[in-house]
Amino acid sequence: MKIHILYQFKNQPWGGGNQFLKALKSEFEKQNVYEKEPDKADVILFNSYPFGAEYLFDRILHLKQKDANKVIIYRLDGPISLVRGRDREIDKIITLFNDLFVDGIIFQSEWCREQNEKHFNILSGYETVIHNASDNRVFNKDGKHEFNPTGKTKLIATSWSPNWRKGFEIYRYLDENLDFSKHEMTFVGNSPIDFKNIKWIKPVSSAELAEILKQHDIYITASQNDPCSNSLIEALSCGLLAVALKDGGHPELVGEGGELFEGENDVIGKIEMVSQNHSYYQSKTRDFSINEAAKEYYEFAKKIYDDFRCKNYRPKQVNYSTRISLYKMKFIILKWKILNKLRRIRRSLWL
Repeated sequence: MKIHILYQFKNQPWGGGNQFLKALKSEFEKQNVYEKEPDKADVILFNSYPFGAEYLFDRILHLKQKDANKVIIYRLDGPISLVRGRDREIDKIITLFNDLFVDGIIFQSEWCREQNEKHFNILSGYETVIHNASDNRVFNKDGKHEFNPTGKTKLIATSWSPNWRKGFEIYRYLDENLDFSKHEMTFVGNSPIDFKNIKWIKPVSSAELAEILKQHDIYITASQNDPCSNSLIEALSCGLLAVALKDGGHPELVGEGGELFEGENDVIGKIEMVSQNHSYYQSKTRDFSINEAAKEYYEFAKKIYDDFRCKNYRPKQVNYSTRISLYKMKFIILKWKILNKLRRIRRSLWL
């Protein structure tokens, strides 16, 4: 059985999903289960909503028309409207796509599964939860800076997106209230605000980011409704401890390898707690292996494929109503794009 990842890969610094899928593809290639040509693959892995590459929806229809029994697996995060605080139309498109084409869903966290079911009734006869993992050739503990209990604790936060919901209220609070005689803090990525005390590094490559992470002790994330933060996983894979907002999939990832905070009232206290008990939390951190994640992805896909081969399952079929529903999807996409453009125009006029 061979898998193809139907995704528009980016080679420059991009979001965490892009980095994970690149690492997953590389692992599939090493395991000799990846098929470069989607037409020849037995299973297609489709990633959430293909922002800027909506033509991939049509590609799925084309593939199913050529081979009605091609198995479609959905890697799903979100709900997008909970993560962004808007764009409910995107979740409606995801729901419709799932109903039309998807044979099995891989949710990125248990929180993600619960929220998609609760808000959009997204379900599948085949579904599982597989946490993300980073490329362990890049994000690992090799050359990790050693914690110095008598020196300043080195904190770091990262975000490719400048969306305020990525935690910038908390980062601004830390910039103004953290004791910088005891701590130093770095932010890597895109930010909607300028920092006074936090060192700001613009987006860098994965290899550069890994080296920067390894020079720090504690990773801070305050992102809201984050299903399975790739940034957090990258930091944990580099040997950092975590202080994370008690929200989304963060509790599943951090486990006992750090502390969770509620907001401005307790974030500094949790930083102090982890800093003062560094060795204890270090012994509780968990590993995120891309090799293991790839095996779990493959085993899940193979379960569906084997059931099909044994005639215990028939992949979703394309018919006339499927095409009608696809046009409905395209209408929702067009409506969302128009509304999004109007929002940007209003914002620019307001500024």
